[in-house]
Amino acid sequence: MPKIRIAQNINGYCGQMRIRPAIMIHELAHAVAALEAAQWHRSSVTLVSAPGAVRTGGAGWWRELISQARAQSPDADARSLLDCADEPGMALAAIREGVEAVTLTGNLDTLRRVGDIARQSGVALCAPTRADLDLACSENLVSDCKKLLEIRALGVAKPRALG
Repeated sequence: MPKIRIAQNINGYCGQMRIRPAIMIHELAHAVAALEAAQWHRSSVTLVSAPGAVRTGGAGWWRELISQARAQSPDADARSLLDCADEPGMALAAIREGVEAVTLTGNLDTLRRVGDIARQSGVALCAPTRADLDLACSENLVSDCKKLLEIRALGVAKPRALG
């Protein structure tokens, strides 16, 4: 049976993430850099985990990573998205942990059931998001994030976008 991706739009959460620059983060320093750049640009971003990150780091790790990063840049406008690959049990654990949003691929029945639980818990179930920037190989985290936000801001009036 083919795998299906769906998006349960909770208060516009998934739709808003599609228009925000998506930055793939792998550790706390990445998240802090992305939020610092977003705060500096007065822009919004989506912090995206690596594909299947729920398998390696777990939902509790992701929730705490996002919480600690936000504590360092409290005025940054950011959403976060944990990739649960094709693991519905891990997605349910992430929902119990209280992450903001998860992605999941699988059969339609499973996605509907997990989506219903997510909706009742106030967690968004979104389609997997492709990152605009992956910080895994970045040598200058904040600079790379600022460059992405500058590029995305071209043509749109944003404070400090062009220096």
